[in-house]
Amino acid sequence: MASSEIQIHREDCTSDLGGGGRVAVLVQGIMERIGSEDEDDRIQAAREIRRMTKTSAKHRRYLSESIEPLVSMLRYGSPECGEAAMLGLLNLAVRDERNKIKIVDAGALEPLIYFLESTNSCLQEYATASVLTLSATSVNKPKISASGAIPLLIKILKDGNQQARIDAMMALYNLSTIPNNLNTLISLQPIPAVIELLRSCKKSSRTVEKCCALLELLMGFEEGRAALTFEEGGVLTVVEVLEGGAPSSREHAVGALLTMCQSDYCRYRDIILKEGAIPGLLELTIQGTPTSQAKAHQLLDLLRNTSRQESGIQADTFQNIVSDIVSRFDGDDRAGKAKKMLADMVQISMEQSLRHLQQRAVLCTPKELPVGCRPSGVHSK
Repeated sequence: MASSEIQIHREDCTSDLGGGGRVAVLVQGIMERIGSEDEDDRIQAAREIRRMTKTSAKHRRYLSESIEPLVSMLRYGSPECGEAAMLGLLNLAVRDERNKIKIVDAGALEPLIYFLESTNSCLQEYATASVLTLSATSVNKPKISASGAIPLLIKILKDGNQQARIDAMMALYNLSTIPNNLNTLISLQPIPAVIELLRSCKKSSRTVEKCCALLELLMGFEEGRAALTFEEGGVLTVVEVLEGGAPSSREHAVGALLTMCQSDYCRYRDIILKEGAIPGLLELTIQGTPTSQAKAHQLLDLLRNTSRQESGIQADTFQNIVSDIVSRFDGDDRAGKAKKMLADMVQISMEQSLRHLQQRAVLCTPKELPVGCRPSGVHSK
């Protein structure tokens, strides 16, 4: 199709598409070009599909018949052809469960796996975003797991560009909801990479939420608990989310610490205490979600029940305040009393928290910031 004709189509798409006839003409033209023997025509059609489906659920439905030709482009086209097809499929899949399933059923996983291994960072990033989108549907999860995607996603989490790492993390969390996949995940030692990504993202971000959710699941394995404590600043990073993350992130962070302490009280209690978890836990018991509050109560009970062994924190007064706050949560004027006592506790515990603050300052010096902290170019889908 001539460039002038393509421009007419683009102008039509930006005008009122309320008439079914106009949309039908557009769709018919795209379907003719996507099946063309000319690769340039197919690429232009894929780009039109990408643009039309970016924000329109209606266009995703109308253009669902283009899925099989786009998958064929993934399989047999040039890298440029594959890129255009991936981006078209990605937008067709967004917020459309039927299209997600249809894309996998059409055989898209095999070429997507190939692109996950690409040395071209853009193609790898688009493939990772595609796998993430497809993994959001429960029907697709077993098929994606069986395709061999998990080891490749772990590798991207460790070595990919920032956006690819974020998308790989999200996809791994989606796949972790299949219990058998947790064994595969833990065997691939993902925790150092998860912690590195956790440090590089804003504490309020959705990425941090999914990192902490995955960590909470992995703390159910001794290998996971050992890896987190072995990673320099690993437990401290979780404590920092406990203090300053979004409510859902804090919920998963306290869940991860609670699982650790419940699994081996003697081994993990002192580690958690020494990273300064108490102030954040106390705040959660007042301001957290109902689940966070319950978990924080449980963890505080474990942390304050001690046989008086040396823990590195000389704080009888501190322990008394913790006990006092916990004992009064069910009384009248709960929030007001607890908040006042929390303020008192923070003042008294400043000296005990000094080492924790010094550690944080050391970990956050500019020369040691992870690469992910630097701005990265993220391609628009």
